[in-house]
Amino acid sequence: MTLPSLEAINLTKKYGSFTALSKLNLKLEGSKCVGFLGPNGAGKTTTLKIFTDMIRPTGGMALINGIDVNKEKKKALKSVGVLIETPEIYGSLSAREALSMIAEIKGISRASVRKSVEDVSELVKMKGLLNQKIKKMSKGMKQRINIAAAILGNPEIVILDEPTSGLDPRGMSEVRDIIKDLKKENRLIFMSSHLLSEVSEICDDVAMINHGKLLAYGPIEKIVEKFSKVGAVEVEVNLFRPVTGDTIDRLRNIKGVRSVKKVDSKTVLLQVIGGLKGQEEVLSRLVRIKLGIVGFKQSSSALEETYLSMFKETV
Repeated sequence: MTLPSLEAINLTKKYGSFTALSKLNLKLEGSKCVGFLGPNGAGKTTTLKIFTDMIRPTGGMALINGIDVNKEKKKALKSVGVLIETPEIYGSLSAREALSMIAEIKGISRASVRKSVEDVSELVKMKGLLNQKIKKMSKGMKQRINIAAAILGNPEIVILDEPTSGLDPRGMSEVRDIIKDLKKENRLIFMSSHLLSEVSEICDDVAMINHGKLLAYGPIEKIVEKFSKVGAVEVEVNLFRPVTGDTIDRLRNIKGVRSVKKVDSKTVLLQVIGGLKGQEEVLSRLVRIKLGIVGFKQSSSALEETYLSMFKETV
């Protein structure tokens, strides 16, 4: 079985004297969610638009499942769902009417349109609102429709450009939950975002870009460890019982733990060396010494600290 893939080969885009992308080489493959990070003007949206043939590159190639988008657009994009920026939907239409129209544009047979619309509306948790007029919906609900439109036809690759931008906290949380559900469907998801906590929560890998050039790509924990100033990953540990001085001492004596910082009465931050294997070993040792561990996860601030360190000149 061929894995879904996106690949940029020496991808370049110039606007006069300005270079938006400079020989970008990046290959994403397999069922996972990849966060695309970089400051404003780094080249993220340009990259996504080239992959969807919304703009043409000055040089290089954008391949989807090995097919050159610029040479065989229809074939390459057949298995891709896209949400670039925030498209407007006709407010006088109901959600069902809008999605049915998009389904027909995508080439879904008329006999299958109704079921396809109901399937995607269930996935974005709005099945009971299909007959509501779009002009009466909140911005968060409209974004759900946009995502539903992107996944009509069950694409194996989904490209999202800042999918939670402009939403209130509730809308952001709802959209994140939808993307997590999409991950369960064995898709390759490529999403740009400025929200590092969001990327930490949703994504498996990150690709970091600046001035049109790739700076780093790989699993989040490996990127954090590689570019961390201390060469360790920060892990948040939640305890059932209050943290005491004795607790801190015992944590400091665990092999693989470089430092310990108390956050509140039942939470500590550990700097752990050795990557994922090191985290696994530290967790096993924590369980053995019976400190009452109820939570163990990479700190959401770890990616933010790495990002700020890498982009300190442009942030």
